[in-house]
Parts: sequence; structure tokens; C-alpha cells
Amino acid sequence: MRLIQNMSTIAEFATPECPSNGNIKIAVIGGSGVGKTALVVRFLTRRFIGDYERNAGNLYSREVQVDGGEQVAIQVQDTPGVDLTGNGLSIPDHVTCSIQWADAVVLVYSVTDRHSFDLIGQLHQLVARAGGANVPPVILLANKADLLHMRRVDAEQGPLLAAALGCSFYEVSASEDYSQVHGAFHRLCCHMAKQQPTAPMSSHTTSSGAAEKKGRSPLIPRPKSPNMQDLKRRFKQALSAKVRTVTSV
Repeated sequence: MRLIQNMSTIAEFATPECPSNGNIKIAVIGGSGVGKTALVVRFLTRRFIGDYERNAGNLYSREVQVDGGEQVAIQVQDTPGVDLTGNGLSIPDHVTCSIQWADAVVLVYSVTDRHSFDLIGQLHQLVARAGGANVPPVILLANKADLLHMRRVDAEQGPLLAAALGCSFYEVSASEDYSQVHGAFHRLCCHMAKQQPTAPMSSHTTSSGAAEKKGRSPLIPRPKSPNMQDLKRRFKQALSAKVRTVTSV
């Protein structure tokens, strides 16, 4: 397997003059220290390296085999961490450009960091806004599931949030279980590969086909732009129902 760490800026791949040539482009976004780089490297190389330079924002390229044995080229954009300040979200420009460039987005939080979990709703809204008319499909990954003694986000909360946002959810451990990480990314790649054009098309057809590709997402729903108050209300209702069930038992 060949892994290329490409230090080029995302802008070089985002312009209409630089088509993707069939590449599947994935942006990985989340708070600082949630393990975005570890997840990407684990998926692409099977290796886990515990210490990385934070906020590197590297672009990784390689070929992967999807369902049916087809080889497809993918580009995975690691992004700097997003943080919450007194003035709201602190979003590096690189993150917004990555969303606009990407065919799909992976939102990541750490089960050991409640703050990173609380960011997800706002990051989902950012994806919806930055994606414009063609909002990319989104999946939600909860990382560091092996650190049970440090858990700050209950296992039930991730699926509830993903259901409220309308996206697929996976709880994984980059350090302990390659199969979990590979399964999440591989399913996303297989889904996106099915949306790729199967034959050369004219520029007009390509544009319309790309729009159609963005619009079809039976396995990984397109993110909505939820009202945050309504999202919080539904989330609290779901948690309250669970608490009542446990109490009655």
C-alpha cells in the first residue's frame, strides 16, 4: 500500500479548473486533540502513532479497494482543530475551504472530552453553510472508545446526536481497533464510489452529474441545517426518556 503525504494547500484542489478526476475527497473535522490525524493514519496505513504535531492540516492521498474489487483514488484532508472562544467558534480558514472542497465530511469528537462533543452541532451547521447548494454527506465518529476510565460522553449520547443530525455514527478507537476505523472510512468510500460517474461525459453532463451525485445519499444522509434550540430540545427529550426507563426498572 502506498501512502503519499501531500503538503499542498487545499486551494489547489478546490478550484473548478482543477477537477477531481474521480478522486473521492474527504475532510476530517473536529476539535483539537480528538485524534483526527491518528484516525486518518490508522485507516490509511493500519499503524497507530500516539504523538502527532497538532494542527498540521496535511492532505493524504492513496488508492483503496471498494466493493466489487474496484480501485479508487481518495484524498483525505486532515484539518486544524476547531475551538470555542468567548466570541463563538474559532474556525481556521483551512477548515472552511476543506468543507467546500470535500465530497464527504467526517466529524470527530473524543469520548474523553465533553467539550469536543458539544462542538459537533455547531460544526454540522458549519458544514451545511459552507457546502452551499451541494452539502456533502457527513458521518460522525466518536474516538478513544478504549479509554473507559476517562470517558466523559456516555455511549448512548453519540447515536442520539447522530440521529438528530441525520448522519451515520461509529464509536471507534484509533489506538486499539483498526477494524472499527477501517470499517467506518471504508463504508464511506464505498458509498461515495457508487456516486462517481461511470463513463466520460461532456462538461455540461459532468456538472449536472456532479450535482446529482451530491444529491443522492441513501446510506449517509445529507446534513440538515437544524435549529439549535430544537436540536437541544429533542436531545434532552431522548435523554429524559432513557432516564425514566432506567428509573422504572
